[in-house]
Amino acid sequence: MFTAIFGSFEAGIIYAIMALGVYLSFRILDFPDLTVDGSFVTGAAISAVMIANGTDPFLATIMALFAGFAAGCMTGLLHTFGKINNLLSGILMMIALYSINLRIMGRSNIPLLNTDTAFTKISGFFEKTGIDAFFNNILSMVGLGDSLPETWGILLFMIIVTFVIKFLTDLFLRTEIGLAVRATGDNKRMIRSLSANTNLLVVFGLGLSNALVAFSGALIAQQGGFADVGMGIGMIVIGLASVIIGEALFGTKTIARTTLAVIGGSIIYR
Repeated sequence: MFTAIFGSFEAGIIYAIMALGVYLSFRILDFPDLTVDGSFVTGAAISAVMIANGTDPFLATIMALFAGFAAGCMTGLLHTFGKINNLLSGILMMIALYSINLRIMGRSNIPLLNTDTAFTKISGFFEKTGIDAFFNNILSMVGLGDSLPETWGILLFMIIVTFVIKFLTDLFLRTEIGLAVRATGDNKRMIRSLSANTNLLVVFGLGLSNALVAFSGALIAQQGGFADVGMGIGMIVIGLASVIIGEALFGTKTIARTTLAVIGGSIIYR
């Protein structure tokens, strides 16, 4: 029971990064972006290929983030400069990314079981410092020591990473550009009357959203030990469910509270 809850919490905190990306497009920009199903795999594919070829896993994960940003920007360009409906532009990019991801990977599946990933390095670090043993001893004292997980380091690392991204998102949405992006989602005519370039704001917002999605995909691939071309199917549903559940349970009075609600919604969903 405890192991199952632990695994769900660990997966939920990683998927929360993807849910934050969906929140940016779905709530902030009011853009139904289906690119998520493709950009999630793009992040996984980029990181898996680079790690399999001997690249540092942390660098590979960062490169996945930039690849997701590029995919999101392409969706924005299709909508704003190509004059394609927002829903259709996301669908077109999602389908295009299926072929692109296959091209990146060279095959449908890349295993990472016998390679060093960000998680194996983090787990090794926490094991050496004794943090894993510390938490295991605490749980043993309360009678939960029979089926203890060995990934406390991974969980702590992901909590830190997810909340850093959450706070950076909060800060960004309070900046001048962030306020302009929020205003674009609320009322394009109003913000355009103030001489703001709404097209560029939409492109940038979608790029940022899909960067988080791809970053999450890279982490999920490393956690699961493989990248598969079909692993992104249904990601938009998971993201939307996390956003809706979180908002319903925790409220949306402020941006900080809403982003925290999205993280909570992702964990509860898992």
